[in-house]
Amino acid sequence: MSNLARQQQALLDALLAWPPKNAIKNIAAYAIDSRARGLKAYQTHGHMLAQRALQAAYPVVAQMLGEESFADLARALWHAQPPVRGDIACWGSGLPAFLQTSEQLQDEPYLPDVARVEWGLHQCAGASDRAADLSTLALLTTDDPASLTLVLAPGCAVVRSAWPIASILGAHLDGQPSLQEAGAQLRAGVAQDVVVWRAGLKPRFRLAVDGEVGAVMALLRGESLDQALSLAPQLDFALWLPMAVQSGLLVSVQVLPGGLGSTAA
Repeated sequence: MSNLARQQQALLDALLAWPPKNAIKNIAAYAIDSRARGLKAYQTHGHMLAQRALQAAYPVVAQMLGEESFADLARALWHAQPPVRGDIACWGSGLPAFLQTSEQLQDEPYLPDVARVEWGLHQCAGASDRAADLSTLALLTTDDPASLTLVLAPGCAVVRSAWPIASILGAHLDGQPSLQEAGAQLRAGVAQDVVVWRAGLKPRFRLAVDGEVGAVMALLRGESLDQALSLAPQLDFALWLPMAVQSGLLVSVQVLPGGLGSTAA
């Protein structure tokens, strides 16, 4: 390896290697003190950038951990999973799994699921627009459900959890329910599933209704309405449909490729 290549590797280590003291020692072998100080500044800037980017995507996790612990978490993730794209807003998707395996956070097992919902909300903000066409709802009265599917809003996702994650997120983001109520649900072992979607330009989440998660997962896979409902026997479709339309979760109804088309005479 050439001296230049070693210097370039030392720079990458300064930004990404862990523990940092080893990286700085490597820099010192190839640069005078002033340059080493400059590279140390790059490393510090990288850590600050990581914390800001992660806090933008995971504000509730940041609140729950506190500033110092969250800063340590951001640095650890930065070195364990360095960014691979130029847009730092795209970095951080690995945090839920990182939290899941963190020995220090095993006493807070609900944090990974909270993070999964937050990453879903973060992705919603950048999801491609999808024009709504509610006139297609008429297909539900004329066509076989086996030939139809429902198109859901941009960024739609679901998170299944053994913890009251909708209440935890609501308490921190909207004040509803209160932190005390969310804590009581947590101690009681209340399980909550969450639906994430974007209504207009605003990412949203809510507690999933009975059976909704299974149906939404099937629709996101592109399965027919008939298949989706068969996987969600608890879902009251007659009640769910107007709620999905009014909230912007449902964008349109589509005839599947190869669908049978209208069954009307």
